[in-house]
Amino acid sequence: MDLATLVGIVGAVGLMIVAMLLMGDIGIFINGPSFAIVLGGSFFATMAKFGLGQFLGALKVAAKSFVFKIDDPEDLIEEIVGLADAARKGGLLSLEGKQVSNKFLEKGIQLLVDGHDPEVVKAMMSKDRSLAEQRHLNGSAIFAALADVAPSMGLVGTIIGLVAMLSNMSDPKTIGPAMAVAMLTTLYACLMAFAICGPISDKLKLRSSQEVMVKNLIIDALLAIQSGQNPRIVDSMLRTYLPEGKRELVEPNK
Repeated sequence: MDLATLVGIVGAVGLMIVAMLLMGDIGIFINGPSFAIVLGGSFFATMAKFGLGQFLGALKVAAKSFVFKIDDPEDLIEEIVGLADAARKGGLLSLEGKQVSNKFLEKGIQLLVDGHDPEVVKAMMSKDRSLAEQRHLNGSAIFAALADVAPSMGLVGTIIGLVAMLSNMSDPKTIGPAMAVAMLTTLYACLMAFAICGPISDKLKLRSSQEVMVKNLIIDALLAIQSGQNPRIVDSMLRTYLPEGKRELVEPNK
């Protein structure tokens, strides 16, 4: 569970709700037409920009903003160095059946055991990485589009409310409801764009970059193991993926 995403979104929305409660009656901030214009309008307008499958798939990808497990690069490097040592001593076939914590790494090890050429291993693993990255970026793009469209839908709702108000100025009873639509659509739009969809889009980009980094590390590791590199060399090479401050602490030859 990513507490930063959960606490951030819940905190932002929660503070707004608390502010509404402090105003007295939260019911005045609930308006069906405003909600329909912003939520429905934003969803349908964004759906028109993408394929239906992409749009529906983005909702599943969005879960990665809240629930996402990324392998610790240091632990992964330690595991890979152990595999490199085993392959150097017993050959690539000695890796068959070994327990591997990462599914992407497990797939690559199987390719090595099956005896595929380095070019084939690199091409297949790179394709897998690229497709996963594209799925995440598509999800991020859809939520970014929702964040862009929502304020426009808020403006549409404001205009609708103002038109309704100005066309019935002779009837004071209609002014309040029309003004509520005008103002609340803007409120809902800002909430949707800046407190929910925008943060989810940015977090999906971050998750994508983290996953790509780990998969690039694994691809480099697989090619090094396949070429019979010394485990110490494999370790030193892979530690370039770590932040500079962490490399010195774990150098194998220190």
